[in-house]
Amino acid sequence: MATVTYDHASRIYPGTERPAVDQLNLHIEDGEFLVLVGPSGCGKSTSLRMLAGLEDVNQGHIYIGDRDVTDVQPKDRDIAMVFQNYALYPHMSVADNMGFALKIAGTPKAEIRQRVEEAAKILDLTEYLDRKPKALSGGQRQRVAMGRAIVRQPQVFLMDEPLSNLDAKLRVQTRTQIASLQRRLGVTTVYVTHDQTEALTMGDRIAVLKDGLLQQVGTPREMYDTPANVFVAGFIGSPAMNLAQFEVEGGYAKIGDARVPLERDVAGQLTEADKNHVTLGFRPESLDVVSQASESSFPVEVNIVEELGSDAFVYGTLVGPRALEAHVTSGAGENQVIVRVDPRNVPAKGERIYVTIRPGQSHVFSYASGKRLG
Repeated sequence: MATVTYDHASRIYPGTERPAVDQLNLHIEDGEFLVLVGPSGCGKSTSLRMLAGLEDVNQGHIYIGDRDVTDVQPKDRDIAMVFQNYALYPHMSVADNMGFALKIAGTPKAEIRQRVEEAAKILDLTEYLDRKPKALSGGQRQRVAMGRAIVRQPQVFLMDEPLSNLDAKLRVQTRTQIASLQRRLGVTTVYVTHDQTEALTMGDRIAVLKDGLLQQVGTPREMYDTPANVFVAGFIGSPAMNLAQFEVEGGYAKIGDARVPLERDVAGQLTEADKNHVTLGFRPESLDVVSQASESSFPVEVNIVEELGSDAFVYGTLVGPRALEAHVTSGAGENQVIVRVDPRNVPAKGERIYVTIRPGQSHVFSYASGKRLG
């Protein structure tokens, strides 16, 4: 097993000016499950392929353990990769697919068979070893791809969106299997996904990327409780955080008649570029519905109610004086506020409700830079 270190690693594709991955500094501990997450085009797959040796590193270095592998061939890096499309040989049996890399490496047949059978037992594939990939379901094929990586006994597992081709129910089941398998094997794992729910449920730590730049690294709880900037705040969490622009006045964030108290040190961190405004973030589950208007509440007109059995979410529009000036955004889009409500007491479509932010559960960001304040 080994640590992985990106040391100011950059990848610039020919014909482009902006790096696909820009000065990435990231250290992954031995045995850690780290998830690289972000929107399409953010550089997460490129970062993984740089570690695999499938993409050149134009600047900086990559280390596996104490070994600089920046210019080492992929086959000599002691890594195993699981791809999105499985990449199985259709004419080979499951056992031959899983043991092919060992066969190429000249491993004795008896040892290959032993390792394949051990991996198959772990992955519940024993009864399928003689089948061809076409006779397997999507989830079984993905487990075969996992088995092929496991038998290699590498220092590092690399997984590039391995669940994208599975249906929703199977995706949930398989991500649980992958996470528990990784903890059982204890192999350092770098996992790429665009699905922040996968990131939150699987990773020991999460690294969020945007436009090739690392935005924040931390545990799932740290990312949820203390997002470093507006982008991370809006990306991590389901449904996404509500974000709105409020004017700062006398220690309060104000929009229309509503006032939200701010921490004492926030006002002192504002710069001239902030124009005496902050971006306030509040999660749907941090809002309480109140029976009447007050100075800390703001009105929301209900557009849609999404009932999920154990949960219910209101999607509505912020209304009242100067509501449009708040420029509210959420997972539902522009000018939409998401509120988690009691599933046994949901408001009707078109109804006006009043919501307040629970004390201590708002997030304050610089209006100009988007960085966290306080």
